[in-house]
Amino acid sequence: MDSSSKIALSKTFQIGGDLTVNRLGYGAMRLTGQPGNFGPYADWEAGKALLRQALELGVNFIDTAEAYGPGFNEEIIADALYPYAADLVIATKGGIHKPAPDNIQADGRPESLRRGIEGSLRRLKLDRIDLYQLHRPDPKVPFSESIQALAALRQEGKIRHLGLSNVSLAQLKEAQAIVPIAAVQNRFSLSDRTHESLLNYCTDQGIAFIPHGSLGAHPLQRGTPLVHEGGGLSELAQKHAVSNTQMALAWLLHRAPNILLIPGTTEIDHLKENLEAINFSLSEAEIALIEPGDVS
Repeated sequence: MDSSSKIALSKTFQIGGDLTVNRLGYGAMRLTGQPGNFGPYADWEAGKALLRQALELGVNFIDTAEAYGPGFNEEIIADALYPYAADLVIATKGGIHKPAPDNIQADGRPESLRRGIEGSLRRLKLDRIDLYQLHRPDPKVPFSESIQALAALRQEGKIRHLGLSNVSLAQLKEAQAIVPIAAVQNRFSLSDRTHESLLNYCTDQGIAFIPHGSLGAHPLQRGTPLVHEGGGLSELAQKHAVSNTQMALAWLLHRAPNILLIPGTTEIDHLKENLEAINFSLSEAEIALIEPGDVS
């Protein structure tokens, strides 16, 4: 292909081969209390309005977790959007005990995972979770034991597709030997490509890859992360008359067709800006301008 030709960008992806979602979704974590994403969101009604606006703008994939709040984030989603649109996919995560803002404990015991999925189903007002992800492996519990427990819950019909978060490539392969894995959610961005080999494996396997921290944000800190103003990223953003943030999201969408983005925000204008990143195409030559050193 001519390096100046625009790359054809698919706007959708099928999770697990049967759930079609728009590749730019919404990460709801910020609709929680502070500090530490703990407690209910301070302006509950504004949070509900933002979630409804997201769907009006075309979002049909929302990511949440039991640990966000804990529980309150799932509740605000249900309060805002239930009964759900037929094409809406809600992904949630379990396997973390969070008794305080700065006290986050992995808990992958089978009984805890069962209790977690039951709580998420109740809060989200669902009979089945479309995508349920192990939030992080528990070093105190054999990884296979946690996966087997989730596989059993899937067999019972409480989970449609299983995903993993914060895992290694070896752990993904171990899980795949037990049950089909439809998605992986690991930290990945222009400035942090630690999990590049994991992303490449997921691409080859047709597994959705959902970057968290896609713009370099810290999971427990507010504020919009800012990419560096210099370098190829800024040059390309100026050429297309878009923000550096939009260009960073567009780069991720071009990086692999199985990448689903879930940037979070509490501002409707920022939400609209993020969602525009799906609407412009880059060429191979343009993408080559953006190097790891171009962002902070």
